[in-house]
Amino acid sequence: MEIHIPANAPLIPHRRHWQFCVGSGHALLALRTDYVRQLKFIHDTLGIERVRFHGIFCDDMRTCCDLSMQNPVPGAAEFTEYNFNACALAYDNVLEAGMKPFVELSFMPERLALKEEGRPVKGAFFYRPNIVPPKDDGAWVDYIQAFLRFLIRRYGIEEIRTWYFEVWNEPDLPFAFWNGTRDEYFHLYRITSEAIKAIDSRIPVGGPATSGSKWIESFLSFCGQNGVPVDFVTTHQYAGDPLGGVEDQGEGEQKASGESWSDRMRKAAEGLKAVENKTFLNGFRVLTPDKSETTDIPNDLFRRNAAKVRAQVGTLPLFYTEWNENAIFSAYTNDTRKVAAYDVKAALEVADSVTGSSIWCFSDIFEELHPFPQEFHGGFGMLTQHGIPKPVYHAMKMLAEAGDERIDLGPEATRGEIGYAAFRKAGETQVLLFRQRMKNLPLPGEDVRITLEMPDPPRSVTLRRIDRTHGNPLKLWEEMGSPEQMTREEILTLKEKSAVTDELCPFTCDNGLVTLHATLNENDIYFFRIQA
Repeated sequence: MEIHIPANAPLIPHRRHWQFCVGSGHALLALRTDYVRQLKFIHDTLGIERVRFHGIFCDDMRTCCDLSMQNPVPGAAEFTEYNFNACALAYDNVLEAGMKPFVELSFMPERLALKEEGRPVKGAFFYRPNIVPPKDDGAWVDYIQAFLRFLIRRYGIEEIRTWYFEVWNEPDLPFAFWNGTRDEYFHLYRITSEAIKAIDSRIPVGGPATSGSKWIESFLSFCGQNGVPVDFVTTHQYAGDPLGGVEDQGEGEQKASGESWSDRMRKAAEGLKAVENKTFLNGFRVLTPDKSETTDIPNDLFRRNAAKVRAQVGTLPLFYTEWNENAIFSAYTNDTRKVAAYDVKAALEVADSVTGSSIWCFSDIFEELHPFPQEFHGGFGMLTQHGIPKPVYHAMKMLAEAGDERIDLGPEATRGEIGYAAFRKAGETQVLLFRQRMKNLPLPGEDVRITLEMPDPPRSVTLRRIDRTHGNPLKLWEEMGSPEQMTREEILTLKEKSAVTDELCPFTCDNGLVTLHATLNENDIYFFRIQA
């Protein structure tokens, strides 16, 4: 393959939308010292400005209590309190790390939750959130306004106006995050946003925080027709999202698989029986297979859907508050170069459509479905639970260090199996090269020849790369025997041996053309820095 970078190509801004925010495990984890340490590392090295997490109102934060929850004596439920101290500790830690919170208002405190026959209150996740509407609108409004007053008193109104307040998370996903209808979510959004604006009209509020880029058109129509405040729009997108599509799906519109419950249980039992090494992780992977490895999933869904949603929202800020290659927790490939190559490609391709975005997520300090002991268990994080950088971290570090000016090489530059981008920064030209494949199958090397027009020979050319032997801690961990428990020395060794560092790169220069060569295997990433 031949890539040519002309000297007179136009320059466009390098839009670092992914530095706007990053996702994380639910709120209680933000009280941990290791969480805060890793969060600060992500801020300091990648320049990410905010962090978003679920569950600031979950019962493990103890924000809304009555006496009957401690002692079920008749009449005790009339003695109530709000206590947002744990929320403040979480936000203090975020601020201490140099970041700001992107506040996801979720989930429903037990005391405020609607309890109806046939409507489960609890969600399916490890920390068991309450995923129903409030039983009393007035009580919910009072609670939200008490929360806002607490934040304003603690941090000051000028600070709070720089935060973003997002109402709920993925209300289009029943049993996971919202056991209610779309209209019930829209009502919740209305009363919540109006409650916030009644406290201060300049506090930003938005939604609908849906999966798969859904509900945007109907959400904005609802807000417009009813005079409901909306300062920004949020949604999510994964390449392997099982419900992907901008089509405005509501309740009852999702397609059934055609399989009965008994058929699914029978297949699951057969799959578990066939597993020889019966660890919890191996069983979990059988029950939640990585669909991006078994089906043909397009690698441009985020780009196409983000463009459609941008057209729907017009001039409003558009934040993708969750995105990544894979929505399947525990997928083996989450720890591989596959996620790195996809995230680089997607970050470059959606830059013109999104205002800001949030990769899901920064660390494997995360337990949405289960807290696995293995260092590499297919978590969503850029870092393992002990802070070992994965390939996706190294890839985003390359993007973070790329120049503020991007050389406009046209949209096709990132759309092939081998994609590329180029940047200018303080006397150097940078070339980012990647070979992205959705199925992580071994491929023979593909030779790439890069030529750059330069009037004078470069002083030096350096290369950073992520491939089978660079920036690949999973491979090293497996060579160690995949230890479930790791010592501090082993963790440090893995970090050192998998670090991505600059190496001198050979080049030729002839008649104003600098020539570089690379051989890319599946999901390799190369970052050249050509010093003028």
